[in-house]
Amino acid sequence: MTDDEDSNPGKNDGAETLLVSPQDFVCKKKFAFELGGEIPEFTIRYETYGKLNADKSNAVLICHALTGDHHVAGKHRPEDKRPGWWDHFIGEGKAVDTRKYFVICSNCLGGCSGSTGPKSVNPATGDPYGIDFPVLTLRDMVRAQKALVDFLGIKKLHAVIGGSMGGMQTLLWAIEYPDAVKNIVAMACTARQNTQAIAFNAVARAAIVQDPNWLGGYYGELEGTGPRTGLAVARMMAHITYLSDFSLTMKTRKDPRIELPGGRIATSEFLRKITFPIESYLHHQGDKFLDRFDANSYLYITQATDRFNLSEKRSLDQVFADIKARALVIGFSTDWLYPPWQNREIVLALQRAGKDARYAEIEAVSGHDSFLLDSKRLYDLTAQFLAEN
Repeated sequence: MTDDEDSNPGKNDGAETLLVSPQDFVCKKKFAFELGGEIPEFTIRYETYGKLNADKSNAVLICHALTGDHHVAGKHRPEDKRPGWWDHFIGEGKAVDTRKYFVICSNCLGGCSGSTGPKSVNPATGDPYGIDFPVLTLRDMVRAQKALVDFLGIKKLHAVIGGSMGGMQTLLWAIEYPDAVKNIVAMACTARQNTQAIAFNAVARAAIVQDPNWLGGYYGELEGTGPRTGLAVARMMAHITYLSDFSLTMKTRKDPRIELPGGRIATSEFLRKITFPIESYLHHQGDKFLDRFDANSYLYITQATDRFNLSEKRSLDQVFADIKARALVIGFSTDWLYPPWQNREIVLALQRAGKDARYAEIEAVSGHDSFLLDSKRLYDLTAQFLAEN
């Protein structure tokens, strides 16, 4: 928890629980992927919050991070234990105030929470696509989002907001559709995937594809099937990168020193024993991930982020030359996945290109995931930026 988070600026305890229902946008047109291949149609699952005004100028699109989904705020049922993943940030009187803005959040193309992806049925075969799903890029995800926004009749978004992979998508929105977005807020992101992040993703993917139950990617969709061990290990690996050393320590809150067993013990039993509190915590994170995510989607989406490189063919200054949106980029001091300098690099390139761009860095102790936590400074920065224009 950061110093700012104690005040819980977005909880708005006096407000009634926001109840929302997911919706599906089904596009019956062929979708051609950036790197080749196509699908005959696709579905994007999404949720909306607030009301669209008469001239449709108050729409804000939220882009989720790698393993996020469309359920960004509120609850589906009053009895749900947890609200959407950014509920403290989006709602009445919160940073993205649904009394002012019409908020849209969709599950990305390639995902596994209702949008078309590897677990979806291939109409040509009647079976899940599996690894026959075309190779995916973040541009493909943004193009599918644009089709949803067009379907909703919105010509220009007031803002596109996202963190991590969602932040990368905000940059692509500004680049690919300069006339369709007025403002972007990119948090804890980068202009190109760094080698260290690719390395962690590569190890995670290896854990999945080397699980014998991956079955070459054709493990089907029966409950309890597929590379569950490999996917759990992949999540454990990724989760380490999302937190700082301090926040990992606070998650366990126990002395991490090993307690040697008394007497003689077989080496095999000793090595299998969960000795450190952090081991138990990571196993828990891996196990609960299995109930909500698909292994092939994890392969596709991590590869899409690893391919992300805005300056692959041109300098960032040149890539940003045609952007019209104002930009707020926010870095977090203890983020070692996409450290602050990578966020500053985006703003410096935008400013060299003559754009209205600003950078803010938040002192936080929680690492990369700090953008998901309740922070008064993050709340204030975002609310003020959205209100300025």
